[in-house]
Formats: sequence, C-alpha cells, structure tokens
Amino acid sequence: MVDVPLVSAVPSEPSVEQLVAAVAERDAALAQQGRVIARQSELLAAQAEQLAVQAEQVKVLAVQAEQVKVLAARVAELEARLGKNSRNSSKPPSSDNAFTKAPPKSLRRPSGRRPGKQDGDPGNHLAPREVPDEIIVHTPGACGGCGADLTEARVVGEQARQVFDIPPVELVVTEHRAQQRQCTCGQVTTALFPAEATAPTCYGPGVAALGAYLLGRQHLPVARCAELMSEVLGAPVSTGWLAGLLGQAESRLGGFLTHLRAELAGAGVAHFDETGARVAGKLSWVHVAGTETLTLYHLHDKRGKVAMDEAGVLPAFTGIAIHDGLVTYRQYGAAHGLCNAHHLRELQGMAEVTGQDWPTELADLLVEVHRAVTDAKAQGHRRLEADQLAGYQHRYDALVAAGQQANPPPPRTGKRGRPRFGPAASLLRRLDDYREDVLRFATDFTVPFDNNQAERDLRMIKLQQKISGGWRTTDGAKTFLAVRSYISTARKHGHSALTVLRDLFTGNTWAVPAMA
Repeated sequence: MVDVPLVSAVPSEPSVEQLVAAVAERDAALAQQGRVIARQSELLAAQAEQLAVQAEQVKVLAVQAEQVKVLAARVAELEARLGKNSRNSSKPPSSDNAFTKAPPKSLRRPSGRRPGKQDGDPGNHLAPREVPDEIIVHTPGACGGCGADLTEARVVGEQARQVFDIPPVELVVTEHRAQQRQCTCGQVTTALFPAEATAPTCYGPGVAALGAYLLGRQHLPVARCAELMSEVLGAPVSTGWLAGLLGQAESRLGGFLTHLRAELAGAGVAHFDETGARVAGKLSWVHVAGTETLTLYHLHDKRGKVAMDEAGVLPAFTGIAIHDGLVTYRQYGAAHGLCNAHHLRELQGMAEVTGQDWPTELADLLVEVHRAVTDAKAQGHRRLEADQLAGYQHRYDALVAAGQQANPPPPRTGKRGRPRFGPAASLLRRLDDYREDVLRFATDFTVPFDNNQAERDLRMIKLQQKISGGWRTTDGAKTFLAVRSYISTARKHGHSALTVLRDLFTGNTWAVPAMA
C-alpha cells in the first residue's frame, strides 16, 4: 500500500464566465427589487391618495354632522313652535287655529276638594226684603171646589212672593233759570248757572257718566251705545256726542295720573306686562303697571326700554318687579320675580314636544312649592322652614341639570356670532340663570307665584281689541287707556265705575288714597 501525501485544497479563481453570470444574476435581483420598490411606491402613493380622499371625506362628514345637529335643532324648534298654543305657551288664545285647536287642558293639579260650594263658605241667594217698595194683594174670586163667591169669605192664610224688577227708566229734565236782578245803582246782575248747564239744552253728568261707562268699561261700540241709551233710557244721544265723552274725561285726569305713577313707583311689589295692539293700522304696544289696588296703562309704538321709561314707573321703581322673561325689565335696578304661570305653560309644551320627564317633574315641583307657601301663609307663617326650602332648591337644581344634560345648547350662532339656543335649552338657561327670581315667591311671601295680576289687567284691553279691531288714532287709544286706568284703579278700591265717572264729570275726580 502506497501512502499518498495530503495536499491542502486551494480555491480556484472563478472564470470570466462565472463572474459575468454572477453579475447578471445580481443585476436581475436588483432589477427585481427595483420593480418591487416601484410597485410599493405606487401602492404607497395610491394609499396616500386614498388617505387624502378619506381625510377630505372626514372633513365633509364633520361638516355634515354639524349641519345635521343644526337642522335637528331647527326641526325641534319648528316642531315646538308648531305645537305651541295658548295652553302650553305664552301665546294668546286668539292665535289658536280654530280648526286644529287642542282641547282645553288645565294646569291645575287635583286639590282633593269636591266641586261646587265648599263647607263653611257663605252662600249667595236673592233674599227677600223686609219692607218691599210696593205690596199688591191678590184675592181668589171663586171657590176652587164648589165655585161659590169668595168676596166676603174669611182670610185664613197668605203666601208671599217678591219680584225684583226695574221700573221704566226715563230722563229727568231739570230747567235752571238764572234770574237777573237790578240793583238800586242800576246795575243788572245775572245769577250763575251750575257747571252742568252748559247750553240751553244739554245732557247732565249722569248721562255723560253712563255713556263713558258703556264705552270705557263695557266696551260697547259708539253706535251700539247710542242705540242702548236711546231705546233703554230714552236718551237719543248722537254718536258724535258719545265719541267725545272719553276725551272730556281724560282732560280731567292729569293730576290723577301723575299721582298714580308716583304711587306705583313707591309700591313694594308691582306687576308689569305688555301686549300688542293695532293703532292707526300699525302695531303698537300697551304697557301695564299694576298692583292689587293700582292700574296704569301706557301706549307706545315700541316694546322696550324707551316705552317703559316714558310710562314713568320703572325708572323710579325700587320694589320687586313681577314680569315674564322679557329681558328689557332687567335693565332696571329693581329686584325681580318671574311669572311661574308662564313657566308651567312652557314646561307643559316641552313635555309634549320632547317626551322627556324633567319638564313634568319640574312643573309638579313648582306647584308643590306654591301649595306649601299657600299653606304656610294660611297658618300665619312668614317663611318656609329652612330645611324645607333647601330641599326644594336642591330638587329644583337637580331637575334643571337633568334637563340641560338632555338638551345641550345646539352648536349654532345667531346675530353677531352669539349662541342661539333652541326652545328647551333657552327655557333651561332662564330657569338656571334666574333661579332666585323663579323661586322668589318661596323666599319672600310678599311676592306672588305668577304675574296674573298684570294679565288680568290686560285682559279687558284684549277684549276691546276683539270688539273694535283696534283704535283708529293714537290720541283715541291714549284717551281710552287713561280713562281705563281711572276706572280700573277705582274698582280695585271697591268703588263703582259709574259713580267715580259721575264724580269726574261733576268736577270731583276720585283720588288714589296714599299708601300707608
């Protein structure tokens, strides 16, 4: 066996062909990578383009979402406006659609009392007079059994019935004769006629007072007033004479109105409101300031502060002003109490439109507090217990917060870029910002629950509008309102409107008693 020596393996140099093949293979790989990179670049570019499109779509969707919120809020506002009527908002009954008018629905809660007269209340009936003005005796002529003559029969009993009636009304004509007497010096002196004798023939203060009463208190049109006075009273007055009566009355009321404004400005609590009225074919505003004993009407073509300043009460008023949510009243320095009758109607409207629970619960709470205050007053208390009041306030805050959570302010703006709130958010904002004024009736027993005093004072003005449709002239409207201020204030003091009007025409204008 022959040993073969080991020789180390030495790599041989690649051949040119191998190098060329390797370079070609590398170039092919690089080309493939280049194509892959190019493809990836194309994909990335496409993805970037898609992302840009998606980003643009996201912006569009955000704008659309914003528009949806705005439109949803607008739809809710329009639905709420469409659903408003006189029983669930501050709209007057005259604005209700007669063909779609909702059935009446009272805001009152059950009191537990039976309908009709309550136990202990005094009853009213036509009581007979002890001494009648006239007695007429009726005798039976013949027996109801045998038919015998009863002329000389013995009287064994008697029944009485009294008939209250109006006798025929006739004018009483009084002739005044002013004598002329001659003095020894030769001078002839004529006696003075009384103030009511203004012409050879004229109507007296009683007729004038009745005409003004029918026009200013009973709201009769001039022609119908003339008809009534002619047919019922035998006073064939002319429509021209009647039309001038209220102007004559107003000319005597300057001092009365000045004193009335001063008394209202010094009142501890006063009610304020305003209503639209047609005057000379245009919209004007009748403003009212009133208490339980005072009433002042003022006409202006504006609704806001200029009109309230000219009315002459609020600029000097230092008491508590009871009103609705009109922000103009906030420009005066008086304390404020908001009308909760308005809030109950608005909360009822919100419950009907939104179907949410907080409006009904908050309305029930306000009624509950009102009853508690009424009961406390009846028991002679001057305030609610501190714990009781705190509990009411806590529940009030919680319900307002629940409403705000369910109805956030819509993301839209009104004039000058300010937020414009929808109906629910607007109501909640007022209930939140002015919660002390909403509940002032519970913290101060001199403050009423609502502004019904002002609304009652304006009710007859709306009746006048319904009857006549408006006033033809501004002077005529101001005249009517001045006389109405006089009549309303006198009636609040327990005086007959007809009596104080007669006093007015005889030169003895009734004066407002000064506050104690």
